[in-house]
Amino acid sequence: MTPIITIDTIDNIVTRDCKLEESQLPWDRIEDSYKFLEGFARDKIIYGINTGFGPMAQWRVDDQSLKDLQYNIIRSHSTGAGEALPADCVKSAMAVRLSQLAQGYSGVHPSTLRLLVAMINNDIIPFIPRHGSVGASGDLVQLAHMALCMLGEGKVHYQCEWRSTAEVFAKLGIKPLEIHIREGLSLTNGTSVMTGIGIINQLDAERLLHWAVMSSVWMNEVAASYDDFMAEPLQLARRHPGQIEIARRMRQLSHDSKLMSSRQHMLYDEAHNDVKVFKHKVQAYYSLRCVPQILGPILEVVENSRRVLEEELNCASDNPIVDPETRNVYHGGNFHGDYTSLEQDKLKIAMVRLTMTAERQLNYLFHDRINGILPPFLNMGTLGLNYGMQACQFTATSTTAESQTLAMPNYVHSIPNNNDNQDIVSMGTNTALLCKQVIDNAFQVMAIHMVALAQATDCLEINSKLSTATRNQYDTIRQMIECRVNDEPFYEELNKVEHYLRETEF
Repeated sequence: MTPIITIDTIDNIVTRDCKLEESQLPWDRIEDSYKFLEGFARDKIIYGINTGFGPMAQWRVDDQSLKDLQYNIIRSHSTGAGEALPADCVKSAMAVRLSQLAQGYSGVHPSTLRLLVAMINNDIIPFIPRHGSVGASGDLVQLAHMALCMLGEGKVHYQCEWRSTAEVFAKLGIKPLEIHIREGLSLTNGTSVMTGIGIINQLDAERLLHWAVMSSVWMNEVAASYDDFMAEPLQLARRHPGQIEIARRMRQLSHDSKLMSSRQHMLYDEAHNDVKVFKHKVQAYYSLRCVPQILGPILEVVENSRRVLEEELNCASDNPIVDPETRNVYHGGNFHGDYTSLEQDKLKIAMVRLTMTAERQLNYLFHDRINGILPPFLNMGTLGLNYGMQACQFTATSTTAESQTLAMPNYVHSIPNNNDNQDIVSMGTNTALLCKQVIDNAFQVMAIHMVALAQATDCLEINSKLSTATRNQYDTIRQMIECRVNDEPFYEELNKVEHYLRETEF
């Protein structure tokens, strides 16, 4: 089945303020699902339509109260706590919910999806608190906050301020959600929030991986490393596709560098029988030489994460599943967030490893007794009087340490709740939020690393010998932050570089 919405679609919606076209939704499928459920549900017992929810599913709900039942699940589950989720994560989650409901397995009225489209296109961001989801039955609490705003209740962020939803809807002429059969349950029951956050994480992780490859090339240029650590035959001997691809990217980025050393030329073509100690290291430190072996598995994790998120984005994740084709309604657990939770844990661990690699490369630049070519902490002033980038390392080290603490898998943290009806849960949204924190940390460390690489380049006066790719990054960094000789605050410039790393498109 062709995807209704892709990760790239969400990227366009969130970062470029592109609009969703209603015409791209499969309205016939949505309408068929609704009409089938409307007829099928009249004389049958179906969970969440004429029964209570969760452990209360054993109680039949009277026909005259069926609409109230749908309103009640939204209002009763709007119990989240903590600060609001970031707007990009909420907008992404709304697009995910739209895509999942549009699969035609939920039996919701088409007007529900039109309302979601209108809110996304008008940049109406519901207040969704950080805490509340255990990841099964999906993101009940946080999706309830989204649905509450669709009812015209609660508050939304609109035009740079928090306003009542009713006020915003009235201003724009938007009609609030109307309950038909099971809109309350379908809107609150699913994996959309964890997946929406996961997609934002995915886009950021892909950017970070690009910068990790770029900075590693630049790093090896500064160190004048032997270039055979990138050689294709070396990677092919290991077989792993991620390692092979990372090395290929590094060769591409460094192809016109005048700084990399040739082992063939320096150590193989000439005799060195009279040399007892080689001043230039025969093999670089692991954080420089083993970049393909370190970033290779990270690339494979990132690629698999995208695949799983694309599948989750274009699936039906609520319960029960309404299937017009087989003329049946199936009860199960498609709301369980294990796929997203496990991938977010893997992505989180991969991003911690990426951050650790950048921090170790940074340490190489700052440690004059290790690199042997640079002043301590890239200090271009008077040693003792000036301090260079010494304190920047404190920030990078402490931030990396926090990420290492957060690397503990969250997917395995299941606490039974809901009268033990939910006896094993995914904690997927918590996992995605922890992953987001690790990614935020990684951007901060990478910003420091990029500034340090520019400073090291100036220390050695080698900017004209850099590859075209790394020279472009050097020039960009220098437009934001000047070479430092005297001691001045770094924090505002580091923030500028961090924003550049986050917002640059490839």
